[in-house]
Amino acid sequence: MQEPTARPVGPYASGPPPAALTVHSASLDHFRAAELWRALVIGVVVVAYTLFALVTWPVRRRGRTLADAASEGLVNGFEVLGPTFVKVGQLMASSSGVFPAPLANACLRCLDDVPPVPAEEARRVIEADLGHPVDALFASFDDVPLAAASVAQVHGCVLPDGREAVIKVQRPDIFRRMVVDLRTAYWGARILEKLFEFFRIANATAIIRDLHAATMTELNSAVEADRQARFRTNIGAFGDNKGVTTPEVYWDYCGPHVICMERMYGLPLDRFPDLVHMDTRMLIRRGVKVWIESVILHGPFHGDVHAGNLWVLDDGRIAMLDFGIVGELPESWRQILRDMFYATLIDGDFSRMARGIRSLGYATDNDATDDAIGLQVAAALAPLLGRDLGELRLSELIMALIGIGKKWGVASPEELVLFGKQLGYFERYATELAPGWVIGQDLFLFRNVFPDAVAAKALELGVELPDE
Repeated sequence: MQEPTARPVGPYASGPPPAALTVHSASLDHFRAAELWRALVIGVVVVAYTLFALVTWPVRRRGRTLADAASEGLVNGFEVLGPTFVKVGQLMASSSGVFPAPLANACLRCLDDVPPVPAEEARRVIEADLGHPVDALFASFDDVPLAAASVAQVHGCVLPDGREAVIKVQRPDIFRRMVVDLRTAYWGARILEKLFEFFRIANATAIIRDLHAATMTELNSAVEADRQARFRTNIGAFGDNKGVTTPEVYWDYCGPHVICMERMYGLPLDRFPDLVHMDTRMLIRRGVKVWIESVILHGPFHGDVHAGNLWVLDDGRIAMLDFGIVGELPESWRQILRDMFYATLIDGDFSRMARGIRSLGYATDNDATDDAIGLQVAAALAPLLGRDLGELRLSELIMALIGIGKKWGVASPEELVLFGKQLGYFERYATELAPGWVIGQDLFLFRNVFPDAVAAKALELGVELPDE
C-alpha cells in the first residue's frame, strides 16, 4: 500500500533555528562605485522633483505655500527613489514635532500603500524560501496583493486544511538595494553635518545609523515572526486581555523572507466615522493596556503603532499587526518607567525614579538629593503624562526627556525615544476615540503592573475596573 505523500512545508516547520534569529548587519562604512552612482541618482531626482514643484507652484497653488510645494516635490522624489526613501518619509511623517510641519504633512502619503511588485516575482520569493511551488503549498493563493509597503507586500491565501491566511513577502533584492541606499545616505549625512549646523545639531548620522539598525532587523523575517509569536503569547499572560490580539504565526509556511499568519478582518483604527457604534473609549484603553504591559513587564513592545498596524476586527477586538519594528527597553529603564507611572498614578513620589536614574550612572555629579531630582522629573513629565492624552505632543515629551539629560550632563535617553514616538500615535487616537481620557490616571491600564496598589486605589476611590 502506497503511503500518503507528506504535505509540503517550509524550512521553519519546527520553528526557526537559532541561527535564523541572528541579524546580519551590513556595514555603513563602505562607499564604492554602487554608492557613488546611487548618490548621483539621488541628487538628480531630489533636485529635479523639488525644483519642478517650485517652478510650477505659481500656477498650481491651490492654497499651498511655497514650503508646501517644495515638500511635496521632495516626497515625489522619495517615492521615485524607492523603499529606503519611503521609509525616511514615514519617519518624518510620524515625527511631526521634530520635522517642519509642511514636510511632515507631505510625508503622510508615505504611510499609504506603495505600488506592488508583480505577482510572479512574489511567487518566486515564496518558492525560493519554502522550496515548493506556491500551488503545492496552498489550497489557493491570491495574486493580487492585499497591501504593499516599502519592504514587503501581503497576499491572501488558504492553507491545505482550509484556514484563511496571509503571507507577507519581501520585495526581491530589497536587502542589497536598501544597504546601498543607507550607505549613500550615511555618507551624505556626514558631509551635511560638516557643512551645516542644522544637520550637526540634528545628529543626522545618528538618525541614519538608527534607521540602518532597524532596517537590518526588519529584513530578517524570522526575527519578525518570532517577535509576533512572543507578543501573542504575552497578551494572554494575565488572562484579562481577551479584547486584544495579534495574528497567529503559521511556522510551516515561514522562511527567511516570508511570514505566513492568520488572516483577520477589520478596519484601521483611524476610520473614526465607521467606529461610532462601538465603545471606542474601551477599545483604545484595552489596546494601550496591552501595549504598556509589553513595555514595562514583558520587554518587547510594538514600535510602530500607526493606524495601519492597529485594526478593529469585525468581532470587536483590537489587533496589533506588523512587528517589523519592535523595541525593548533594558530592565533598568523599565524599572524607571514603572516608578514614573507609580508616582503619577498612586503616590506622587518621584524620588524612586531619581534613584533609578542615579543607578544608571546619571546625575552622579549632581549634589541635589533624590527628592530634589525627583521634583525635577515630576515637573518635566507629570504635567505631560497626567493630562488628557489627546493634548500630548510628542515633541513636548521628547524635549522634556532631553531637557532632563541636559540638566544632568548626559545624552538624551535614546531608549525612550521609540516609547515616546508611540505615545505620539496614541495621542491622535485618543483625541477622537476617548476625549478627556488621562493615561497617567487610568487604573485599568496598570492593573497587572501594580496589582495590589491598583486594587487598593480602586477601592479607595470607589472605582470599578472592567473585567477585560
